[in-house]
Amino acid sequence: MNKALFLDRDGTIIHDKRYMGDPALVELIPGSAEALRMALEMRYLLFLFTNQSGVGRGYFTMEDVLKVNRRMEQVIGLRSPLFTDTCIAPETPDETPAYRKPSPRFILEMIRKHDLDPARSYVIGDANSDLMAGINAGIPVLAISGPSLKPDELPLRVARGLKAFPDLLHLVRHLGTLT
Repeated sequence: MNKALFLDRDGTIIHDKRYMGDPALVELIPGSAEALRMALEMRYLLFLFTNQSGVGRGYFTMEDVLKVNRRMEQVIGLRSPLFTDTCIAPETPDETPAYRKPSPRFILEMIRKHDLDPARSYVIGDANSDLMAGINAGIPVLAISGPSLKPDELPLRVARGLKAFPDLLHLVRHLGTLT
């Protein structure tokens, strides 16, 4: 079975600019490209899992999101496509979620589609909704500490042993001790 990383985009790989629909605003968080290279070397399949309610709110289009993603991949400078699969959830928080995190739907579909081992796969993100998607899917979660992660809202009792890292590079270096 394969192992995978389900990665949030904004605040995990690139700086969160709130409702980013302009590819010119893409700015990698330092160490992200190296972290993704290391994850590929460790034979993780990479999945991008991002809530983009700006589409549902009419701030920008799905094509704008795809342009931002393409720009992010260009700046990262690794293989293209970098991600085995991508989920862009355009729903707003007040809509019934199909794929919007904390829904585990995308993760569960990818586990089946790509023969992933849930015990050796991780959800990585900087917000409670990212981590709850992993918890709801029954796979381990790892956090990037940041302004979106509110420890008092995170169900720490459910996610016993949750580890938080300052950035993706520190987190992936830790993965090397787990595999």
